[in-house]
Amino acid sequence: PKLQPRKTTTTTTTTRMDSASASGGGIGNAAAAAENATQNVDLSADEELARRMQEQLQNEASMAAEMDEAKEVFSSLFSTRRPKDAAAGFSSGLKSIGKGTVAGVVSLVAQPIAGAQQGGVTGFFSGLATGVCSAVALPVTGVCVGAYQMGRGVVNSGEAVKASRLGMQWDHDKREWVYYYLDADVKEVETLEAERDGKKTASGETGAGGGSLTEKKVKDRQYYDLLGVSTNATSGQIKKAYYKEARKVHPDKCPNDPDAATKFQALGHAYQILSNEPSRAAYDKNGPPETTAGDMSGEIDPYTFFAVMFGSALVEPYIGELWIASTADTVMKDAQTQQQMVDAEKAESEEEMAKNLANRAALSEEAKLKQRKRAVKCALHIRSRIEPFMNDKMTPEQFRESCQEEAEKIAKTSFGPTFLTTIGFALEMEADEYLGFATSFLGLEGHAARFKKKSNQMSTNIHIASAGIKAVSAGQKAYQEVEKVQKTMIKEKEGAGGGGGASGADENSAGAAPGGMPEMDAAQAALAQEKLEESLPAILELAWAVNCRDITTTLKVVCKKLFNDAALDIEGRHKRSEAVKILGSVFYNVGQSHGGDNPNLQDVEHMKARAEVAVMTTMAKAQGQEVDENDTEEMIKRAKHMAAEQKKQSSGNLKGDAKQEAK
Repeated sequence: PKLQPRKTTTTTTTTRMDSASASGGGIGNAAAAAENATQNVDLSADEELARRMQEQLQNEASMAAEMDEAKEVFSSLFSTRRPKDAAAGFSSGLKSIGKGTVAGVVSLVAQPIAGAQQGGVTGFFSGLATGVCSAVALPVTGVCVGAYQMGRGVVNSGEAVKASRLGMQWDHDKREWVYYYLDADVKEVETLEAERDGKKTASGETGAGGGSLTEKKVKDRQYYDLLGVSTNATSGQIKKAYYKEARKVHPDKCPNDPDAATKFQALGHAYQILSNEPSRAAYDKNGPPETTAGDMSGEIDPYTFFAVMFGSALVEPYIGELWIASTADTVMKDAQTQQQMVDAEKAESEEEMAKNLANRAALSEEAKLKQRKRAVKCALHIRSRIEPFMNDKMTPEQFRESCQEEAEKIAKTSFGPTFLTTIGFALEMEADEYLGFATSFLGLEGHAARFKKKSNQMSTNIHIASAGIKAVSAGQKAYQEVEKVQKTMIKEKEGAGGGGGASGADENSAGAAPGGMPEMDAAQAALAQEKLEESLPAILELAWAVNCRDITTTLKVVCKKLFNDAALDIEGRHKRSEAVKILGSVFYNVGQSHGGDNPNLQDVEHMKARAEVAVMTTMAKAQGQEVDENDTEEMIKRAKHMAAEQKKQSSGNLKGDAKQEAK
């Protein structure tokens, strides 16, 4: 009984401790819950902040893209590039004002129409309001940009004068004054060519990269095996392999081998296919053609053909490859690419179509690089040609005599006098312009030379337009005459078929051509050929006029490279321009003395003979044979003589037939 109260007290104390402990646990749990809630709130805030930052970045990227697009549109509409001087700034300003005015007028007309198509009457008035705003804003913007460009040009004029005196050149791509070095330009062209070949290697399109471990997949590799090269071989490797193998099987080297000629011909055909990019691409994809006629176009090398056609071998170091040859080569390659695109569309291969589109873009870049290389090579040749004068190894009289001797040799070729006149005038005018601006009072002599040069360019353009009209007219006339002959043949065929029943039809079909048309008799064929030949002089006149303009344009770039070469000081450049002037003056005078203003394009028989020999020469070179200019000129004489004899004999036969019919 005495211990009972203590038990009660102990129990009460224990209960109080348990209650305190429970109370303490509750406080801890509450703290933990509060801490977890705080952490959740912090996490939610971080996620919200991250989301907002991401949205902000996306908005900024979108705005940047829109700004870039707006800048591109603005730059395409208004001229904002750095002007060279006051004249360039004034020209740029006028262009911006004109473009802004035209764009405003177009917007005023186009916006209401576009609005009406999208939203009816409401859209029309909305578009009208937008158009009115654009019609006001765009011209005002053009005026502001134009004034800004003019101001920039005036400010840059001082720098332009100073840079010109130092012999610097304006870089149109970088929009800054730089020192130009011809040798550095040569290295840059070589680097660009190497990069181009490297890109072709990566794409595996033209066989570059003969050293790769895995060969390109082709449908047939017979021609590669004949030459002993990889399917990834470069054009240089193919050429080297061909000459190596050709020496082994040449008929002259193997007199005891009865099959040497056949082997040599097969080797030449394989080289002809693989050395031409379009024909090689077709061979890689489709294998060898069923007949040799299918790849005949690949055997016609435009550069060789037109070099023989116009006899430009001796002047090629001065003018490079003729424009008409480069254009023909580009057209042939483009036609090949278009055919590949058609084939890809039929096969529904997106990869092939993308590759062919890339090839077409590469053709344009390749043409630019080829023209640049052409100008550099011509500049190097002229620099080498005038080197004795520059080093004082020749006096001006001796140098003039050497130029005279060279010009007389060129004048003996078919189109030599015309080449001399064109080249000489261009070189002399460029030198006069450079020296005139550099040495005369206020550059008056330079302005006079430039005016003379511009007048000649205008005359050339008028000549091209006139020759183009004549060529089109002559071509249409020839086509109409040939069409008339064909209609006559059809009428004769119908008359013969309607009068004799089955036997008449059999007789008619016996005399029909494979295409279903009746064969021409001798008189009809002669008439059609005569009408086609009548258009030949007009077409050649147009081609020659365009070539003359191309020569003048190319030599302008060539002289610019020579006269601005910073490897020489100002006095050295003046001396170089004097040497070029002497060279041009001699060429021009010799060309004029041999009738250089009138190329012999009206002699149809002569031009036919040149065309036939040009085709034969390209065929021979495709087979690996060497043909020089003397050989081609002799072949042209023989072809012309044979044509005259055949014409004489044919005329005699026709007269004999006429007499027989009269009897």
